[in-house]
Amino acid sequence: MTHTVRRAAIVGTGSIANAHAAALHGLEDRVQLTAVVDVDPARAHGFAHEWAVPSVAPDLATLLAAGDVDLVHVCTPPSTHAALALQCLEAGVTVVLEKPPTLSLAELDTLIEASARTGAHVATVFQQRFGPGTPRLRSLAAAGDLGAPLLATCHTHWYRDDAYYAVPWRGRWETEGGGPTMGHGIHQFDLLLSILGPWEQVVAVAARQSRPTDTEDVSLAIVTFAGGAVASVVNSVVSPRQVSALRFDYAHATIELTHLYGYTDDDWTVTPAPGHEHLTAAWAGSPSTAGNGHLAQLAAVLDALDAGAAPPVTLADTRTTVEFIAALYASAFTGRPVRAGQLGPGDPFTQRMDGTGAPWPRAGRPSVSSA
Repeated sequence: MTHTVRRAAIVGTGSIANAHAAALHGLEDRVQLTAVVDVDPARAHGFAHEWAVPSVAPDLATLLAAGDVDLVHVCTPPSTHAALALQCLEAGVTVVLEKPPTLSLAELDTLIEASARTGAHVATVFQQRFGPGTPRLRSLAAAGDLGAPLLATCHTHWYRDDAYYAVPWRGRWETEGGGPTMGHGIHQFDLLLSILGPWEQVVAVAARQSRPTDTEDVSLAIVTFAGGAVASVVNSVVSPRQVSALRFDYAHATIELTHLYGYTDDDWTVTPAPGHEHLTAAWAGSPSTAGNGHLAQLAAVLDALDAGAAPPVTLADTRTTVEFIAALYASAFTGRPVRAGQLGPGDPFTQRMDGTGAPWPRAGRPSVSSA
């Protein structure tokens, strides 16, 4: 395939932008990081110097008006994602959008409409989908070698102390959209959903156990899938022993992935059921040394653009995950099961992840702008 060398810009030069810059530099024969934008000019210039970026634009509108960028990586706080992505779509520019992609299902639907109208694309950064071992799991499952999916667990036990929430936009419904369900466990359960297919129903609880936030710091959900599997999903930022753990129990084997913030081929374990021992060799027969970070997903985005296709993860893919988040909160805060497709345009949990309001008082932190 012939590769087109594309020009990329990063909007927002906080910590996650470094992962994007590293990925872009790792693929510099296919894409060039040509500009950065940040509301803090000093931070933008420091980032540009560190990563040898030739240009610092005063704002996104100026950058887009110049017409010399093909790909914009949005790495700003969550409350700005929808508006910035919409600007790019209206300019016909492809967006690589950090998680969480939007604060609500309604905001995401606005991007879906704009993408359909303009023909420009949004690729949500769900890099866990692209890690080593995951294509093997998809292939074995699709071929029927693993048998029927029966049970899964998806547990994100992370730890963030009170100081973590000193950053003004964190831990607020208006600026982060939610707690660990939106900002932490989203990586893991997006991978879970991408493996097991369409989800049907969520029954959930959420709690604010100890962190100084307006949002939850723990959530738990029981999920049923159209394919017959059931799963438990746990999202936490109060767990001193941190682990990210996925387990898939199929009829013929258990497939497990245990890591923290990124996995390798060695982090997978396969335990065949009696009579299916050949699956161990089938799994081991195609090892991978690739990483699962932003570079792997960016390479897939560039491959799709070169082929004239929509880059992964599409807005349709993203909607499945964002709808799951909205359903989890809706179930947790209303005490009722929520089915896929139940949250219509006028539902409060479509408009905001906290819907009609969390069942605990606000933390009493000073108000901040969402800009």
